[in-house]
Amino acid sequence: MARPPLLQLTGVSLTFGGDPVFSDLSLTVQPGDRLALVGRNGSGKSTLMKVMAGLVEPDEGQRVIAPGDSVGYMEQEPEMAGAETLGDYATRDLGPSELWRIEAAAEGLKFDPATTVDEASGGERRRAALAKIIAEAPDLMLLDEPTNHLDIEAIEWLERQLSETRAAFIMISHDRAILKAAARGTLWIDRGVVRRQDRGFGDFEAWQEKIWAEEDEARHKLDRKIKAEARWAVEGISARRKRNQGRVRALQALRLERAALIRREGGAAMTLSSGPKGGKRVIEARGLSKSFADQVICKDFSLRVMRGDRISLVGPNGVGKTTLIEMLTGRMVPDAGKVVLGAGLEMAVFDQRRAALDPEATLWESLTGDKAMRVSGRADQVMVRGVPRHVVGYLKDFLFSEAQARAPVRSLSGGEKARLLLARIMAKPANLLVLDEPTNDLDVETLDLLQEELDRFEGTVLLVSHDRDFLDRVATVTVAMEGRGRIVVHAGGWSDYAPKRRLVEAPVANKPVREARAAPSRKAETGLTFTEKHRLKELPSEIDRIEAEIGKLNDLLSDPDLFKREPIKFEKASAALAERQARLSAAEEEWLVLEEKAEAGA
Repeated sequence: MARPPLLQLTGVSLTFGGDPVFSDLSLTVQPGDRLALVGRNGSGKSTLMKVMAGLVEPDEGQRVIAPGDSVGYMEQEPEMAGAETLGDYATRDLGPSELWRIEAAAEGLKFDPATTVDEASGGERRRAALAKIIAEAPDLMLLDEPTNHLDIEAIEWLERQLSETRAAFIMISHDRAILKAAARGTLWIDRGVVRRQDRGFGDFEAWQEKIWAEEDEARHKLDRKIKAEARWAVEGISARRKRNQGRVRALQALRLERAALIRREGGAAMTLSSGPKGGKRVIEARGLSKSFADQVICKDFSLRVMRGDRISLVGPNGVGKTTLIEMLTGRMVPDAGKVVLGAGLEMAVFDQRRAALDPEATLWESLTGDKAMRVSGRADQVMVRGVPRHVVGYLKDFLFSEAQARAPVRSLSGGEKARLLLARIMAKPANLLVLDEPTNDLDVETLDLLQEELDRFEGTVLLVSHDRDFLDRVATVTVAMEGRGRIVVHAGGWSDYAPKRRLVEAPVANKPVREARAAPSRKAETGLTFTEKHRLKELPSEIDRIEAEIGKLNDLLSDPDLFKREPIKFEKASAALAERQARLSAAEEEWLVLEEKAEAGA
């Protein structure tokens, strides 16, 4: 008997005081679905996820969950009322025998369950919420931007969890790498319509372009038909008025159909101005050392940055990437060493904390209140790369509506705040861009535009990001902060550095680790971490399962006529056998390493 869908939305319509967010939307989620939910900022991704979670009631339509199935939702700003610590929140709905899952997740995501909710950062709260939903293991996980505020190691841990889970999931993320690795299908929200493609995210852009090309062709055909019918109406209607009223009505219907078509919005009109060329040498750092209490940021570190370099800084959260950038740009003094800045530097800074944005100011005031952008005597204009622009027109370049211009910054989504900050930065000529976590909250389309502008930018870029795909497309040099003051420099982006990296444990949240909060990383009596202990128990059954699969594949391939009779099946079985054999070898090696480690700690 076929299993019923996990989740079914039928005829869902929803309006928030204006144009409909969705109209007559129907969607089915099956067991085992692994879906990326994509669309530009403001298209309704988070709203749709809340409808699926049952947190937003649609104006019309039905939401049906299969009996006995559970749905878990990880929102961008988790509500933790009533919980004293992050661990209290994360374990709230777990039984005693399931608490180890939180310990394992805390280790992988690098947060301390003993941290009180009041003193936890936004990133720590999100990591606790992610640990909670993974530990609860619902039948369907709804994940809204789970990679925000995660460093690359934690993102890779999450990627492994999603690849191994038996649960279905729908994930919103700007991180192309995790979408390509984890998703097997794509839900695309575009102008209130949700389309589904049951292929990996790597095929999304080709699919998107095909749909847009088909739309353009249909629109052009409709325009030609209207033009031909309108010519007939002018030239021939007077002689045949009575007999052709049906054709006149058909022309009116065509015009109504054309008017109902929702034209695609253009992308943000991003333009970077390189400003004065400046000197060839941009930054010369010699013998830098910096520590905070018992945390060493760097020791005797030197770096030369030349004009046109794209320098990416990577490393675990809390390792000191922002601190190093502040020293390299002269905004923080090192304990030892010296930084020499090149002549004629004009710097623009994208701050990951969005400190340049006053939450109570309007978008209008955020631009006109900046002295460097203000046009003397004109409260409605801003100076954009030396040219006066009306503030509303410039905001529209970054996809803000006229109504939003008078709205407070606090009303914006994370992606909209990021776009507003980019608007401020791009209005001013600069030859050194400092981008600290610019990819958080931005949709994939805006990230593409930003990357294209950085490619054209003639100045120098210092970039901090955990987005592996973005790093690969932008960086020419990678500065890897591996912890405990160790910093290594590699040519190229993340993929060039990743095979050579040496993982070193780093403090969490850029603050000293207190012994009272060391539970996630504390070793058990066996010498194994919580995750390793659980893994050691799982490996024997996993090895047995892989050996059984290898046996079945060997039986299939033992048929001497299989290649001639079904060459495609033979090829797939051969590839599957090689993959299973590699997995078996890796699992046996992992079991041996963990068993030896357990014995050594006994």
